[in-house]
Amino acid sequence: MSYIQEQKGEIGLMTYNKPLIEQTAEFVRQQLAGAEAGHDWWHIHRVWNNVKLILQHEQADHQICELAALLHDIADSKFHGGDESLGPKVAGEFLSRLHVQEDSIQHVQAIILHMSYKASLGDVAFHSKELEIVQDADRLDAIGAIGIARAFHYGGFKNRELYNPEIVPNLRQDKETYKNSTAPTLNHFYEKLLLLKDKMNTNAAKQIAEERHAFMERYLEQFYREWEGY
Repeated sequence: MSYIQEQKGEIGLMTYNKPLIEQTAEFVRQQLAGAEAGHDWWHIHRVWNNVKLILQHEQADHQICELAALLHDIADSKFHGGDESLGPKVAGEFLSRLHVQEDSIQHVQAIILHMSYKASLGDVAFHSKELEIVQDADRLDAIGAIGIARAFHYGGFKNRELYNPEIVPNLRQDKETYKNSTAPTLNHFYEKLLLLKDKMNTNAAKQIAEERHAFMERYLEQFYREWEGY
C-alpha cells in the first residue's frame, strides 16, 4: 500500500471542486502537523509566499511553481532515513489522485528532487525556470533572521553543539559529506548559509538575499563577541 493510499481517509475528506492549489495547501498542512519547526507547514507557507513574490518579476508557470513550493518538503529525506525518492513519490501520488496532467506531475517531481542545496553538490541533470524560482524561494527562507532561527532549531533537534572553535567548517564538502555532517550549528553558516546569497538564480531573490545575508554577518559578529565574553 502506498503512502498516499494510507492517507486516503484524509484525502477523501477534501472537496474536489476546490482549486488545486488550495487542496494541495490543505493536504500539506495536514501531513506536516507536528513536523520539526524548521521544516513544518509555516516553512512551506513562507516559501510559497516567496515564490509568489518572485513570480511578480519572473516569467514562469505559476501553477508548477506553487505546487512545487507547497510539496517540496512533503517527505524531506532528512526525516525519512535519507530517502530522496520518497518526497517526489508522495507528491506524484497526491497529484495523480487530483488528475493533474502527467507532464506537470513529472515537472513538480523533478523540482523537488533537484532543488535542495545538497542536490547542487552533486551532478544536476535537470533545469527549468520553475526550478530556479522555487529553489530561490526555499533558499531565502534559509538565510536572514528566520534562517538563523531555523538553523539553531534543527541543531537542537539533532542535539548538536552551538559552536566548537576546535571544529573548523568544512568548505569543500561533497553531497555525501554534507548529508552526513554532525558539525556544530555555527559551522553550517560557513558551509551553506553564507554561500546562498551568491547562488540565487533570479534578480528578485538576489536583491532580497543581500539584506538577509548582511543580517547574518552582523549576527555572527555579535555571537563571537559574546562567546569571548565582551
